[in-house]
Amino acid sequence: MAGKPRVAVILGSTRPTRFIDKPAAWLMDLVRAYGKWDVELLDLRDFDLPFFDEMASNLWMPSQNPKAVAWQDKLATFDGFIFVTPEYNRSITGALKNALDQAYKEWVRKPAAVFGYGATGGARAVEHLRTIAIELQMVPIRHGIHLQGADFMAVHPMGGNGEMKDVEAHLKPGADAMLDDLDWWLNATMAARAEDRRAAA
Repeated sequence: MAGKPRVAVILGSTRPTRFIDKPAAWLMDLVRAYGKWDVELLDLRDFDLPFFDEMASNLWMPSQNPKAVAWQDKLATFDGFIFVTPEYNRSITGALKNALDQAYKEWVRKPAAVFGYGATGGARAVEHLRTIAIELQMVPIRHGIHLQGADFMAVHPMGGNGEMKDVEAHLKPGADAMLDDLDWWLNATMAARAEDRRAAA
């Protein structure tokens, strides 16, 4: 295993009026301060993915749409992922589900963490996302971040519109556990994938 793990922070909302940018910026500062990975923000707005309409997943045959292929090529450069997601009607957004479906091989045997937000901290969306990650052969980790209840309303524009630092004390224990857990799984899976490549050579 050579070099730092590469981690993508994936924004799971594309609405013009989305709230996600505020918690994502806080998370990016936290991850950069952690200092163990090369981290990049992936905004689904920047990829303009079509609705999935391939003959099959790229596990079975190459995708034809150039935008889907560009998304797959980008994902392939990362060793793990942190998804930031709201909860929409007890699940993740349609945009995020579509982005997950537009790739397969690029997710396999890579760890995934989740930062959920909403009235219940995005708990049901987070749980659904972890189930999807299992089907895509990712390694969803237990620890995550949940921005919820009074804290959520304190920083949301429809509430107090405060700063993330105002609720950081409540989020930091879960965030620290998530980062440490993700780091362990990044190193474990990178080593295992490297061994697989050596064995196949």
